[in-house]
Amino acid sequence: MVERFFGSLKHDWLLKVPQLTREYMRNDVTAYMRYYNLERLHTANCDQTPVEYEQSSLRKVS
Repeated sequence: MVERFFGSLKHDWLLKVPQLTREYMRNDVTAYMRYYNLERLHTANCDQTPVEYEQSSLRKVS
């Protein structure tokens, strides 16, 4: 799972956006993590974001 995240971060984000400073890169990675977990749909999660998938899994258990 982590390897998939870093692969997506590298190929979908960092290589397409100029990283001018470490500060810019830090902020950019933070923004990507938010996008990846809260907005980006994942086919392995039935086209849900990781957060939506986890919340739906928790509701099923409760």
